[in-house]
This record gives sequence, structure tokens and C-alpha cells, in this order.
Amino acid sequence: MNARFKQLIFAVAIAASVAVQAAYALSDDTTRDLDATGSPIRPAPADPAIAHALQQISPQPIQHTIETLVGFHTRNTLSSMTKDLPAGQGASAAADWIESEFKRYSDACGGCLEVRRDTFTESPQSRIPQPTTISNVYAILRGSDPAQAKRMVLVTGHYDSRNTDTLDTHGEAPGANDDASGVAVSLECARVLSKIKLPATIVFVAVAGEEQGLNGSRHLAKLAKSEGWQLEAVLNNDIVGGNTTPGDTLQNKSLVRVFSEGIPSSATPEQAKLIQSLGYESDSPSRELARMILGVSDTYHGIANVRKSGTPSYFHPVLEFRRDRFLRGGDHTSFNGEGFAAVRFTEWREDFNH
Repeated sequence: MNARFKQLIFAVAIAASVAVQAAYALSDDTTRDLDATGSPIRPAPADPAIAHALQQISPQPIQHTIETLVGFHTRNTLSSMTKDLPAGQGASAAADWIESEFKRYSDACGGCLEVRRDTFTESPQSRIPQPTTISNVYAILRGSDPAQAKRMVLVTGHYDSRNTDTLDTHGEAPGANDDASGVAVSLECARVLSKIKLPATIVFVAVAGEEQGLNGSRHLAKLAKSEGWQLEAVLNNDIVGGNTTPGDTLQNKSLVRVFSEGIPSSATPEQAKLIQSLGYESDSPSRELARMILGVSDTYHGIANVRKSGTPSYFHPVLEFRRDRFLRGGDHTSFNGEGFAAVRFTEWREDFNH
């Protein structure tokens, strides 16, 4: 939908609202609640520091991250237990490299990032045939305002990959889009945002075990819950690279889908029943987070991506009021399960042949 058509719809909506109010005024002089109207919601003004940070985002480090992760040949979670992989291949090597990148960014900002690992042993289950070491890698950028530092936003992607056989620890599984692209978001956000002071805390994460059953994110979400992290937003980036299949006319690289749950998955049956009876199915914390993302997009769209001509190249989130794609899931689901507001970003159209 182009901007001119959006303006037309908005004008029609305003005209209709005025007409309705005029009709009420002619028929009844009594002011009632149902006659009340407010002002249109307008985008918040851009913060100069955030606008400057957006302009520092660069395709070169993003491409470097994706190519480096592809270079590990496989990042299958189970490969952490495989002894005969060539040196420099597998999930453990990938985790080491991600940690080194976080530490490099921390060194550049004078140690502003707390780089950590959440390592545990997962018990055998459907996609994990033996006890398996899984390691999440994350970096914490503490807020500079003591009054707000406990507020936390978490940005995540999963660094593990798979091919057709989920148990194959040796076959090629490059995972450039699923999900080296999401890890690139976490790393690039860490690189850019570590250069500025923010009032609240941001956690940049790369989890493993997603393809085996959300194992890494589930463990980290439980850790966050047990340690009392005040997570106000979890932003899961999974398959965000954009489909580049030649001849695909249905892809739109200016759009990204944002999935959010309605009734919180952590709600008790009684709470879920009450939410439904009151009609609050679309007012969950995750839905409100998604709407906030749309508002932030209205404030900053075009700032980060300006063509050489000076014309902004707009990038829009499309709100999908479902927890995830049909019959599928992602790492945000783990955080939803612990009661946190969490959403998933994913490209406009997936190519299932990939």
C-alpha cells in the first residue's frame, strides 16, 4: 500500500468520523461517552542518539558475520559432542567465535559489555539422542540510569543450524538465513549500541538448540526467570535475511513480519477464561510490544537506510497476530512460556526449498 493511498484512507476515516459526530450533534445535544473522540496517534519524535546509532549500522559486518558462521560448515547442536569433526567446524567453534566478537566489541567500549555463557547438559529426548552440551552466548550492556537499569530488553537469534536430517552432525548445514541472519542482528546491535549510553539494559544473545526443540532459549528463559530479570521485551530474530531466490516475485524486502501471541501461554486456565470473557485476547503484553514496534518504526523508518540519492528506503513491520507461523515455533515461545513479552521477527516470505 503506497503512502498516497494510506493518506487517502486516513482522510476518508477522518471525514467519516466528522460526519458521525455531526449527525449526533443534529439529533441529540447531550454529550455522551460514545461521542467522545481523541487525537490521531502521531509518531514520537526521533531521539538524536538513536538516529545516529541507526546510521552506524553497516552491511559489511553483517555480511562478515553470516559468511563466518556459514564457514563452520555445520552448527548442528549435536556436533558439540562429535569428536571427529575437522578443526574449526561445528557448534562449539561457532560459539567460541561469537563470544570472541562480543569481547572484541567490549574491548572497544572499555569493557562496557559483560560477556557470559549459559552452558548446560540437555538430557536425551526426541531430537537429542545422548546427553548434549548446549551453550548460549550473551553480552549485557548495563543501563546508565540507576532508576531504569533494571529494565531489560533482550535481542536474540539462534546460531545452531541443521540440514534435512536433524541428527546429522557432519553434513553441510550452512544456515545463512536460518539463523545466521538473526545472530548477525544480535552482533551488529551489540557493536553499534555499545558505543552509546542507554538508560535501560540490553542483552544481546545467540542461543543454540533451537532446531532440536528450543532447548537453549528455554534454558535461558528459565535462568532469566529464576534470577529475576526484569525483561520488558524479548525480540527474537529468526530467518530475517530476506529471500533472494531468482524469479521470486512474491518476496518483499521492505517488509518484516512480527509475530505475537494473544492469550499469554503462561496464563492459567482460569486466567485464560477471564481474558476471553472480557474480550482481551488481543491486549496481551506481547501484542502491546508488537504495536510499540510499529510505532517505533513510524518514528525511525528511512533513517538507517538512505540511498545515495538521499531518498529514504522504507522498512515496515507487518503485525501478525499469531504466536508464530502455522504449526511452527521459535525461541520467543520459550520466553512467552515464562511470562515475558516476546515477539518474533521473520522475513516476508520463506522459501521452503531452502
